[in-house]
Amino acid sequence: MVVSNYLLLEEPIRMASILEPSKPVHIISLHNNASKIESFFFPICCMCGEKGSFFPAMTKIVGTLGPNSRSVEVISGCLKAGMSVARFDFSFGDAKFHQDTLENLSMAIKATQKLCGVMLDTLGPELLLVNKSEHPIALKEDSFVILTPDQDKQASSDLLPINFSGLSKAVKKGDDIFIGQYLFTGNETTSVWMEVSEVKGEDVVCLIKNSATLAGPLYTLHVAGIHIDLPTLTDKDKEVISTWGVRNKIDFLSLSYARRAEDVRHAREFLSGLGDLSQTQIFAKIENVEGLDNFDEILQEADGIILARGNLGIDLPPEKVFLYQKEAIYKCNVAGKPAVVTRVVDSMTDNLRPTRAEATDVANAVLDGTDAILLGAETLRGLYPVETISTVGKICAEAEKAYHQDLYFKKAVKHVGEPMSHLESIASSAVRAAIKVKASIIICFTSSGRAARLIAKYRPTMPVLSVVIPRLKTNQLSWTFSGAFEARQSLIVRGLFPMLADPRHPAEFTSSTNESVLKVALDHGKASGVIKPHDRVVVCQKVGDASVVKIIELED
Repeated sequence: MVVSNYLLLEEPIRMASILEPSKPVHIISLHNNASKIESFFFPICCMCGEKGSFFPAMTKIVGTLGPNSRSVEVISGCLKAGMSVARFDFSFGDAKFHQDTLENLSMAIKATQKLCGVMLDTLGPELLLVNKSEHPIALKEDSFVILTPDQDKQASSDLLPINFSGLSKAVKKGDDIFIGQYLFTGNETTSVWMEVSEVKGEDVVCLIKNSATLAGPLYTLHVAGIHIDLPTLTDKDKEVISTWGVRNKIDFLSLSYARRAEDVRHAREFLSGLGDLSQTQIFAKIENVEGLDNFDEILQEADGIILARGNLGIDLPPEKVFLYQKEAIYKCNVAGKPAVVTRVVDSMTDNLRPTRAEATDVANAVLDGTDAILLGAETLRGLYPVETISTVGKICAEAEKAYHQDLYFKKAVKHVGEPMSHLESIASSAVRAAIKVKASIIICFTSSGRAARLIAKYRPTMPVLSVVIPRLKTNQLSWTFSGAFEARQSLIVRGLFPMLADPRHPAEFTSSTNESVLKVALDHGKASGVIKPHDRVVVCQKVGDASVVKIIELED
């Protein structure tokens, strides 16, 4: 057996076996079409579509919805292809644009019967080049161009207006500045690399290092390794969150340019005053060296991490990017918090197939332990959003087959140490039992979702079905049920798939009710093909004050 990181290869290695067709990985179909099922589960809790359908992988896919992916038809295709979280990027488009897109998402969810989480991505202290005329701007190598904070001036080959008046105070001669649509890769003719030549008052004179044509209204400007003195959560971000975010009860907030733990605490404090958004999970987006320097403190405060490799790849030397990714994902894994990797198949923005390097990059992210892949421009403005999601899902599924779970499990247990907490012990025991008996699925009853996330932390090779038990709560004016947030928020965790139990049943289930709900969950598994006669299933649940892990062997 060959072991490299968490890569598992069986000896002897038969190269011809790689060409054998892959078998689909069935991951629970939750279609509420039986009256007995409907008595226990909300129709909204459907994870997958019709009977027998499946997700191609346990690694989740976050798709950014935009101009090329906002119709009901295309969004439905994205959901069927494996998108489990929809990202709304407020660095472009107004609230009405995103609201119309979200309403189309709601219709697509109903049509496909596939649950999808909603992520709001903040603008943050993002520096933008403003081209009001939207006419293409040709920039020539070895020419000079002036960056000015005067946004009333017209953008041209000699003058580029930006949205930040403090750039001249932040940079010095020799600093690198990059301008591009979403990113700079060094291969695009639509992105430019510049070097600061001199500072004149509020203007910055730059030497152009490569020829490029900038087309469109907005371009991102990134200064390598420089602190930008702007708040992480801007006034515009707060307005969007308190209006659009509250209206739509967002599941996730992607906090752009998180640089310190205080940024996450400030965002959490802001959300806590917005009613239901107190339950919204905050994913810190690490985009520069400052965020990397404070990674451990940020991870402790955040609910998850987004590794924004586009901007960070500019701040870091290219040869250091892979090491950052591996270390960051490992830290997230042992902390039991989701890690999300971005910028994996950029070429699919315009092409039906990824490059060889991109396909390998996706697989390596899975082997590193990422929970989800985030697609940005590939689905937002790309020509093939559905095909991109499908391709990434297939690559993830193949990589998961080569993931060395046993090695990871031992390292995870060792890192936790002894004595373990009660929940940690139950979670690790459930995974160990499932692996030993070769269970086809783990079913976990949970109210907060924490128990199910802990099980997923140990990366079982089989899917984890999280049965979320709603709880009745009150704000002294009205009564509501919790559970919907918790169910949708598992859609970004690797290997975790949610079901939301009927709130008409008590939060503290009786033994008979527990068994009834378990039977419904098992019936779903059988209908989808993930559970077959004589299969073993591991169940993790509370019975009274005790937490129990039990193994069920199914009959014919």
